[in-house]
Amino acid sequence: MLDIKLIRENPEFVKEHLRKRFEDPNIVDELLKYDSQWRRILKDIERLRHIRNEKSIEIGQKVKRGEDVTAIRGQVREINNRIKELESLAEQNLKKRDEILMRLPNLLLDDVPICEGEENCPVIRTWGVAKVLESSLNDFKKFAGDMDYSLIQSRPESHVDILEKYDLADIERAGKVAGARFYYLKNELVLLETALIRFALDKLIEKGYVPVEPPFMIRRAAMEGVTDFSAFEEMIYRIENEDLYLIATSEHPLVSMHMNEILEENELPKKYVGVSPCFRKEAGAHGKDTKGIFRVHHFYKVEQVIISAPEESENYMEELISNAEDIMRALELPYRVINICSGELGAVAAKKYDIEVWMPAQQRFREVVSCSNCLDYQARRLKIRIRRKGGKVYAHTLNSTALATTRTIVAIIENFQEDGYIKIPDALVPYTGFDKIKLKNP
Repeated sequence: MLDIKLIRENPEFVKEHLRKRFEDPNIVDELLKYDSQWRRILKDIERLRHIRNEKSIEIGQKVKRGEDVTAIRGQVREINNRIKELESLAEQNLKKRDEILMRLPNLLLDDVPICEGEENCPVIRTWGVAKVLESSLNDFKKFAGDMDYSLIQSRPESHVDILEKYDLADIERAGKVAGARFYYLKNELVLLETALIRFALDKLIEKGYVPVEPPFMIRRAAMEGVTDFSAFEEMIYRIENEDLYLIATSEHPLVSMHMNEILEENELPKKYVGVSPCFRKEAGAHGKDTKGIFRVHHFYKVEQVIISAPEESENYMEELISNAEDIMRALELPYRVINICSGELGAVAAKKYDIEVWMPAQQRFREVVSCSNCLDYQARRLKIRIRRKGGKVYAHTLNSTALATTRTIVAIIENFQEDGYIKIPDALVPYTGFDKIKLKNP
């Protein structure tokens, strides 16, 4: 949420950020209309309360003198009725103002590229060697920056085919009992998933992050504090007849853990690594990745969250993306980092990096990590403040995927196919207890 004082004092500044996001700036005028009406009505209410107080004093004086107060009491009743009408009207205007305020997206950091379309997001850096078919080479070069590559003669087998063929997952039976975009993981993939979780946790704990398993359901107030609820609501599952929602990422309960709190400056930064299941409806993704386990309704994720002082958040964003890259490099997965352009940026983030791994079977980059600096946008909604000399300020909040299990499993299957087996990245072998998954029919 943006500072209402900023909007009042510098509406053109806010409008310019909306234009950079390719959104309608006129919403600022609508917000200010309701804000102005609300403030004017409050003044009218205060004026009437002042008159009522004077009338009450007058009534007391008349009663002492034994004078008739019927008429003046009638005037007070009329004033009270008018105050109630104005209070209701003020509440309506405040509600409309705040509804718009909650929908306004975050301000953009200066180095966010101003453009639309994922294909226009600039590549910041790359790592690893991508396995590229000669027929895909021109397209690869358009999006890979200066990334190294090696030409391959044949396309690796799709993870979708491998899962079913070699009894590593059962999508069909999951569909029977739960519906589309669910899955049973089986055999070595169960151990690989748990290995990935523990590996990512260990990496972040070594860097000083506090491990947390959060609640898997949170209330609406917490969810509204961390998301653009009007847009995000179609993505999340609500518990029927309860004020509870299944979490889409542990970012949400980790950030809202400190809602309505005042943090001491010497406690910062707060660094958490959360592990949890994630539940997403994937509304709007019809026809995209309907097979396999890349885009599913339920998966596990290890998430990084930092709550920091305002002046430190930009540096901590670089730390978060660096942590995620360390994990990708340890897993030997070729990737690119892109700076998400303004037209593709979600409302909550002021800046976002994505890590996209090259998937040889798909011959394309696919997103596996998102890293965002939300500035004080979430903290303002959640009332997370910092006590410091000179007064209280709102904290800054940041988040980044460390590792999402199903997408990482897909990346490993596609990048490490050998003759008759899938190689396990060396860094995971101590966690899995095996160095390959043999591809043989059950």
